[in-house]
Amino acid sequence: MPPGAPRPEPPAPDGRAALHRHTVRVLMSAQVVAGVGMGSMIASGGLLLEHLTGSRAAAGLGTTVLTLGAALLALPLAALSRARGRRAGIGTGWLIAAAGACAVLAGARLGAVPVTLLGMLLIGSGTAANLQSRYAATDLAEPGGRARALSLVVWSTTAGSVLGPNLSGPGAAVARVLGLPDTAGTYVFSLAAFLAGWAVIRTGLGPDPLLSGPRDTPDTRRSQPRFRTRTGGALRHVASSPSALIGLASLVLGHAAMVAVMTMTPPHLAHHGASLSVVGLTISLHITGMYALSPLVGRMTDRFGRLPVILLGQVIYVAATLLAGTAGARRWAVTGGLFLLGLAWSCATVAGSTLLSESVEPGYRAEVQGLSDTLTNLVGAVGGALSGGLVALSGYGGLNAAAAVLVLPVGACALYAVLRRG
Repeated sequence: MPPGAPRPEPPAPDGRAALHRHTVRVLMSAQVVAGVGMGSMIASGGLLLEHLTGSRAAAGLGTTVLTLGAALLALPLAALSRARGRRAGIGTGWLIAAAGACAVLAGARLGAVPVTLLGMLLIGSGTAANLQSRYAATDLAEPGGRARALSLVVWSTTAGSVLGPNLSGPGAAVARVLGLPDTAGTYVFSLAAFLAGWAVIRTGLGPDPLLSGPRDTPDTRRSQPRFRTRTGGALRHVASSPSALIGLASLVLGHAAMVAVMTMTPPHLAHHGASLSVVGLTISLHITGMYALSPLVGRMTDRFGRLPVILLGQVIYVAATLLAGTAGARRWAVTGGLFLLGLAWSCATVAGSTLLSESVEPGYRAEVQGLSDTLTNLVGAVGGALSGGLVALSGYGGLNAAAAVLVLPVGACALYAVLRRG
């Protein structure tokens, strides 16, 4: 939407419902194709860095840099969405991710670790676009269906994200043809997937859901610059609402626990003799837990409430880290723990995102959503950065124990809020 152009009138109720359904379909389609790009590099990113550096501890840097990139770009992309619409914000995110995939391939070909890390940083923009897409699904949703709409977009990532990690074998074949390390081949698939995701958003997402829905009053819109993050206002809105704080904490701390454990699982399996195919299968099942059951989680969130589902997520987090942390060389236990870890993330993300979004004023919703993604990815980056060192000091079991401790405060706050509301 060009600066100074008139804002579209909100659609009539029937038109709003039809536009909402169209928006969700387009967002789901983009998530399916672009999800291949995100999923295909999860299993191989840490292994690529370990190959380039010769250090096991460096394996955690891949996820760290990826989540740092998502954190740095989440707020600018959210501000771009508020000013120009979701099509501009989400589409730009996928284009930047495609540029990052090119940089990773160049860095792997040259054996240049800094170039590879820069590419992974830019791919973090894809994570930011992915996260913003789930919020875009709620722009035109009715209150009783927000969690379900959000969960459908989360669920649509399943196909691509489960397929992606299993491209490690074909990726290795492609890598040999291109003269790349075996673990770099999946980034060729990522590049194609990110460009396809951008194309779906660019051609299909319109009329824009954020510009078509109610946000600010006319006086507020006239008094504010079109492109500005308004981070201070977003922080104040979150801080003034206990419900928003619980939703934000559920997103941030749960994501950090998930990232820390997921980052070091492929190296843990590899050092116990697992092949790339086994590692890919484990990550695929983890991603299945994250996304496949999200429509059920969304329905539960709309029916039973946001706080009970957040509490359920924290209980599953503890169970997941207990199973994976005591697995040792038992691959089935590691795989089961990773599946539960993904399911816990789904509960915390669907319920937490819905609670956060509806606990703040519409005029600041885009910035609050961007702020949550920034904090989520910053803390996730810290978790990924520390994960390698924690494994070196206390082993994979110690890492899981630390992740369990991290989510206990969210569980306690959610339990208190549920009991207080009766």
